[in-house]
Amino acid sequence: MPTDEQLIEEIQGGSQAAMEVLVRRYYKQIYAYMYRKTSSSHTAYDLTQDVFVKMVNGIPAYSSKGSFSGWLFTISVNRCRDYYRSAAYRQASNSTAYDEQHDSKQEESVAYIFEKKETRQRLKQAIGTLPDIQSEAILLKYYHDLKIREIADITGANESTVKARLKQGVDKLKKLLRREDYEQTQHT
Repeated sequence: MPTDEQLIEEIQGGSQAAMEVLVRRYYKQIYAYMYRKTSSSHTAYDLTQDVFVKMVNGIPAYSSKGSFSGWLFTISVNRCRDYYRSAAYRQASNSTAYDEQHDSKQEESVAYIFEKKETRQRLKQAIGTLPDIQSEAILLKYYHDLKIREIADITGANESTVKARLKQGVDKLKKLLRREDYEQTQHT
């Protein structure tokens, strides 16, 4: 199986087949990151397409200073940040606020994290309440198994900052989920 660098060389030489291999290799990971950040399959699909268009356009100028996956995740993180600053996000968030209020009542009765779909939904919602810099770090570390150094490169922060973001984010998640569990026991 060719390495990312070998595929990039082939792409820079004009190989469409190498481009398809590279896209297939990373598509699911990038889509999963976008889905976890946006909680919308349609938005995640659109943003993932944007990332790969940027990748295709950027390949001719790509220099292998770091890992290709790190470069691709940097594009993904930046595209997600751009989306949250966009008018499209503001419009989408206004139209889905009503649905989310009604859906959340059904998801509050789960007892253990990661055991059921409802629990994953609770965790996803809790991650969504974190500041972007903390949710980015948590998603890249715990869902995509990236190292602290890679996350630092992707987000443009230093390693100690990434560690602090991870710790603060995890602490906030624990508090949020404990509070939900406590409130649930008070209502039963």
